[in-house]
Amino acid sequence: MLGTIVGATNALAAEPVVGRATVIDGDTLEIHGERIRIDGIDAPESRQTCHDRATEEDVRCGQHAALWLSDLIGAQTVTCQEAGRDRYKRMLAHCEVAGQDVGAAMVEAGWALAYVRYSREYEAQEERARNAKAGIWQWKFVAPWDWRRGAR
Repeated sequence: MLGTIVGATNALAAEPVVGRATVIDGDTLEIHGERIRIDGIDAPESRQTCHDRATEEDVRCGQHAALWLSDLIGAQTVTCQEAGRDRYKRMLAHCEVAGQDVGAAMVEAGWALAYVRYSREYEAQEERARNAKAGIWQWKFVAPWDWRRGAR
């Protein structure tokens, strides 16, 4: 009986979205017109800046995150498996490129944070990035979720 239930559940799972992706920002892609928010991560917003203490200058860390994601994906085929929808009706998905988990790669490189409010999946990658001062961890920054609420 359990095998029947599991099989039925798998049969109901949505087909993955597969194709070349356009990077919208550091945690959002578009494939075949579908906006896809990478599940479990939160990257700096496109207009968000971080502060470089060494130079005392602001750095466009949101743009850096999007560029890093664009470099990761390149012209390769991206596969995204839907995990749900967010309040804006965007698909939430786990995405892979060349067998690599895109969310894990973004967090490990320090260009996104583990979105622990919704998932604890990438906490280990975030700890490694923080310890290595990778990506945004090299600068002073406001967490993207706080930045969106007006903290600057």
